[in-house]
Formats: sequence, structure tokens, C-alpha cells
Amino acid sequence: MLIDDIYSEDQYRRLVEVARSKGPWELTLRQFYSSPEGIADTTLGKDLKDAAPAWEDFLLPYFTGYLAKGGVCLYPEIEDTFLNRKFLDFGRRYWNAEYARPENMIFNINGPTNNFDGGHLDGAEFRGLNLKNTPNWLLNSMIRSDLFKKWQMKKAQVIAWFYRGSVGGGFTYWPKGPHATPERIAAPVWNRGIVAEVERMYHRGEANGPLEQRQTKGLTIDSRFGSDPDTVDGWQITTDGEVIQKISAREMRMLVHWRADIFTDLTELKQVVDHTDDLTHDQVIDTFIKDIRNRGRAFETPSDPLHDRDFMHLLTEVYDPGLPSIYPAEAPGPQQKAA
Repeated sequence: MLIDDIYSEDQYRRLVEVARSKGPWELTLRQFYSSPEGIADTTLGKDLKDAAPAWEDFLLPYFTGYLAKGGVCLYPEIEDTFLNRKFLDFGRRYWNAEYARPENMIFNINGPTNNFDGGHLDGAEFRGLNLKNTPNWLLNSMIRSDLFKKWQMKKAQVIAWFYRGSVGGGFTYWPKGPHATPERIAAPVWNRGIVAEVERMYHRGEANGPLEQRQTKGLTIDSRFGSDPDTVDGWQITTDGEVIQKISAREMRMLVHWRADIFTDLTELKQVVDHTDDLTHDQVIDTFIKDIRNRGRAFETPSDPLHDRDFMHLLTEVYDPGLPSIYPAEAPGPQQKAA
């Protein structure tokens, strides 16, 4: 569902002030992955089983900051943006549900950059299993397989974009599946976005900014994004305290991502809160093994399935639908050229 005027001018001002005053911020990769092997293991549509990846294989200047975690707003000055009645109503309406609980809120921020993402799903959560106790690759296979939909937590996201630039910077999404015709929000886009469940909808941000500014020389896994002390509304990227790129307010692109847990009714709410029907790792692995063998595939039963790379790649081979097959002419896929 497309929506406009997501935040008031005052709310946006305070969100930006937090981004300016509480930074600098780490790369998105640094916050969600502990090693380049972890990225390779969860890269959609690529068989990297025999690769020896390095951070440099994946580095792009996207940075992330948390605004709320575990249902708690981290900065009192923006608490109304997180405990947001309008957003809760969006989430309940999206699912036709009775209850909604704000879960977390982050922002992604960047200057000019390439983007080679062909489309992805966000990390899913199931009753009993999440990123705190389960490898990301296993959660990805669980959602792609559709074998565990009964246990999947219902989520709703309100995602807003702020970008004044005119070169790239849009958003492509596949609401009818990765091999159906996509939809697109084209830039410039300001205070516009969607209500969606991005754990099941393939989506991607698009490259943005002047081509000659998209290569950030000196970028490393330890680079940071923060306010430019020499410019009132400017930004900068630093590596080990040294400025490697300055970014104007016009070329800064910011995404604000609010997420809530949704419960259809009181019965489902109690089921989640009381943990009366949680999944276990053994249950998940046994279900996968049975399903794959029913498909006629022969393989050796893993002795340590949560750390068995051969089993991980078997699940990817069986359940990964691959990259989306149709892209907008204005925003081609990673192996295509612009029309």
C-alpha cells in the first residue's frame, strides 16, 4: 500500500537531528554480519559454496542506525515517531488484525552509490526462532520453502524515503512474487513510502546520485557516516577519522523503517506471548529432511545441521527461487543495461 505524508515536518526534523547528533553511523554490513562468509552464505541467487569472500567484495556506502529496539525507543525526542498510532492502524488494517505491537525502528542513510542488489527478502522471524538463536541462512530457507508459514510472525513495516536528488534513488518491489511484473517508486521521492510485509515481498533500493560520485574511495568495513561539521546540512564519510567523501543535503538519501508485530486476535497474541506453539531447530531440520527426500533427492543426513555448509547449500538449491526475472526499464537488474 502506497502512502504519502508519512511524517510531519517536525517529526522529520527531529529524526534528522538524531541522525546528525548521535552519529557517526556504521556500515549496514558491519551491523548485520560478523564476517564476509556470513554475507556469502545468505546472498540471494548465488552459489558461493567454494568462494573465499572478503569484505571488499560486498562494500557499498550504506549506513544504518537504530532508533528503537525490542519495543523501546532509544531517543526520547523521537518517541512519538515510534509509538505511532497512525502506523499501528496501518499495520492492523494491512492484516485485518486486532492487535499491533511496535518492535523496532531503523534508518538507512547514504550518499551517491551503486547498488547491485537484484532483489531480496528481509530476515523473517518465527515463533521460537529468530536471528538471536538461528542462522540467517536457515531462516531464509524456512520462509522460501513455505513449510513453516503456520509459525511465521506477522509483521508490518512502514517504510519512508527522503531523497531530493534526481539521479536514480527509486525503489523496486515485487508484490506478486519475484517472477511477476514489479512495481516501482521513482525518485525524487520525499516523505513517501509503503506499508508492506518485506519478509515475503522481494524488494530493493536503486542506485542513486551522479555516476562520478558513486565510487567512494577509501571505503572499508570500518567507515562511518555522520554530519559534516563544516556545512550546516552536509554529511561526510570517514575512515579511521579521515574524511573520504563529503555529501550535500541534496544527495543524501534516507530511509526510515518502522516495524511492528501483528496479532490477528487475542488467541494468537497469547500463543506468541505464552510460547505455547514455538518451533524448535530439531523440528525444522526434520521437516526439511522429510520434504527434500519426498522430492526424490538423496543426501547424507547432517550431524550438525546448523553449521553444515553442505546442508546449507542443499537448502538454497532446493528452495531458493533465484533473483527476480523482470525489472523496470528505468532500473535494470544487476546483469542488465538501462533501456
